[in-house]
Amino acid sequence: MINDIQKALPTEIIHKPFTYIEPFVGSGAILFWMLSKYPNLKKAVINDINADLINTYKTISNKPNELISLLTDLQAQYHCINGNEEAEKLYYYNKRELYNTRTTDSTTQAALFIFLNRTCFNGLYRVNAKNGFNVPKGKYKNPTICDAENIVAVSSALQKVEILTGDYQQTLDFAADTSFFYFDPPYKPLSNTSSFNSYAKDVFDDAEQIRLRDFCTSIAALGHKWMLSNSDVKGKDSNDTFFDDIYNDYFITRVRARRSINANADKRGELNQLYNAA
Repeated sequence: MINDIQKALPTEIIHKPFTYIEPFVGSGAILFWMLSKYPNLKKAVINDINADLINTYKTISNKPNELISLLTDLQAQYHCINGNEEAEKLYYYNKRELYNTRTTDSTTQAALFIFLNRTCFNGLYRVNAKNGFNVPKGKYKNPTICDAENIVAVSSALQKVEILTGDYQQTLDFAADTSFFYFDPPYKPLSNTSSFNSYAKDVFDDAEQIRLRDFCTSIAALGHKWMLSNSDVKGKDSNDTFFDDIYNDYFITRVRARRSINANADKRGELNQLYNAA
């Protein structure tokens, strides 16, 4: 969606010094694009309720060399057994169990987070009600578990980023006079079978979508610019006007966005998606 987002960015913001705020950071794709694309971005603030994800960002920022060392060991060990399905399963599920105990030091926990991301099914992140990571092992030949060059580059980029964990509303405390918020929250499911909003143990339901709309309204009243991405439920069901109703005071743009994760490979591909702007 980067091309569509770029077209809608508020020019009065990006052409002067500004603070970029991403309250649901996820992969950070937009964060790193903004950092590299706009030299007037003087500071960034990222946040997520997923404490394990944020620990990984902080570890990359503060301890890249220690992290690279641990990942190098994990990669060597895994590559030694790659191709032996039973040995791979035993190794993967032992590391997943260790990760879920959350008893290791923060750097080891970050290394396990990255290891699981690189070896689980489709790089998916999903937890159960007890906050246990429960994605099965994927099938890859010699997956890259330690990308040292990338970790060093990301660590450098994160030096101008404030990294928070918790409820997204706290990010307002870090806003400057000129700030731009980009929201990429857990998406509203397009159907009962596609329901997936468990990136963290707390479900992001319709009430949470409305609370987020109220937050967007409040930051707009303070003079901040914002943009929000979500699923296009109306594109799936013309009678479902949920987002059209709650964001009827704002601009809504519908775009096509590619999706790569689905149990049925035939259903992967482009879907309607929307973003709002104010």
